[in-house]
Amino acid sequence: MPKIKMPVKTPHVDMTPMVDLFALLLTFFMLTTSFRPQEAAIIDTPNSVSDKQAPDKNIMTIFVDSIGHVYFNIDNGKDSSKHFRKDILVEMAKNYNLTFTEKQVNKFATLSSFGLPIKNMAKWLDSEEPKDKERMQKDGMPTDSADGRPSELWYWIRVSRQLNPDSEVALKGAASADYKIIKKVIDILQDNKVNKFNLVTNLQKDEATLNDVK
Repeated sequence: MPKIKMPVKTPHVDMTPMVDLFALLLTFFMLTTSFRPQEAAIIDTPNSVSDKQAPDKNIMTIFVDSIGHVYFNIDNGKDSSKHFRKDILVEMAKNYNLTFTEKQVNKFATLSSFGLPIKNMAKWLDSEEPKDKERMQKDGMPTDSADGRPSELWYWIRVSRQLNPDSEVALKGAASADYKIIKKVIDILQDNKVNKFNLVTNLQKDEATLNDVK
């Protein structure tokens, strides 16, 4: 008798549940992801062979661009229940006899680096136009003393370290920045008893050899 051949069935995988899961995950990440605020200035840092990583939290960063303008940033620290940026802005306002609304303080806590006189801070926080915000920062943060008082950068560093003593300091200067400006920033750091800080650089791929040194 001839053998009975069983019908051959091609395996089929139902991808519908997988598509639904992918859509759910995509929606979740879109709703929960917070984008990092744009920095006030683009800094072309010098190269180095050091591979030490800067900390992600509890870091105070001072930026110096290629034309010598200075910008400042401080994060909210590792503990999400503490809002160092809010407290720092409120304390700075006291030093300069200024007041900020709750909305302005909350907005400041979500932003990144900035560089402008504190007297213009309220207007900068209220502005929704990127070009206007950029124009208000065209001269950077004041680094010179005025009216017999230390510079505004000095006060930002002092208040930030008082409210978050665990913060580390990083100096991110452009490769073509004027050394005199860098030295002025370092002097201000030392006036605040900051003698140890990180220099932010790009990782150089080819390490220098003895033959390269003349």
